[in-house]
Amino acid sequence: MMERRKVDILCVQETRWKGSKARSIEAGFKLFYYGVDSKRNGVGVVLKEEFVRNVLEVKRVSDRVMSLKLEIEGVMLNGDSGYAPQVGCELEEKERFWSELDEVMESIPTGERVMIGADFNGHVGEGNRGDEKVMGKFGVKERNLERQMVVDFAKRMDMAVLNTYFQKREEHTAKKKWDVDRTEENRQEYKELQRRVKREVSKAKQKAYDELYTRLDTREGEKDLYRLARQRDRDGKDVQQVRVIKDRDAHK
Repeated sequence: MMERRKVDILCVQETRWKGSKARSIEAGFKLFYYGVDSKRNGVGVVLKEEFVRNVLEVKRVSDRVMSLKLEIEGVMLNGDSGYAPQVGCELEEKERFWSELDEVMESIPTGERVMIGADFNGHVGEGNRGDEKVMGKFGVKERNLERQMVVDFAKRMDMAVLNTYFQKREEHTAKKKWDVDRTEENRQEYKELQRRVKREVSKAKQKAYDELYTRLDTREGEKDLYRLARQRDRDGKDVQQVRVIKDRDAHK
């Protein structure tokens, strides 16, 4: 997904990976993570390999908060990953999370850039009356204690809740309703939207195939096929050449 959408840094939550490590993963990315239990919580930051050498510091505060500092072209960037306790958790656990996140933010020198990628397990509510400086109009559902904590944090840190500044796709808003309020009515609504999305995806795939077949019947399509065939042939020769070199080295 990161490769397809050209994302260089991604904060992930509920990784459920125990340990305090960094490891290379597929497609040229590296994961920095921290967790104390393989069954719950865990946070991480995924970074494109070419930027790994720019990492200056990794702070693993808890299995709910960690931070990664990079220097890119003279600019200091802090990527913070957070995983807030769910609605049913004790107030003490929620307050500990916000205290840890405050501590990380206060340790960042003035002038450095900060991006927080977090699952705050809540919605800040529809509309933004009185909170225009920190959020847009496109939140969802009603605001409660957990949601108010997000807004209060944004005000303390002079930040903004970015995903409230654009309209969500319909299927995402159904998904959010089901995550927060798992009633039978919301479940049926979510399932119906899933079926609708699958139908639309199927139609889009069929359209793409039809366009491909149509193109293959043209002169440009034939050129594409020849170009792909030549590329595959070159790739095969490159692999064979590498193997021959290795074999020769082994005999020396």
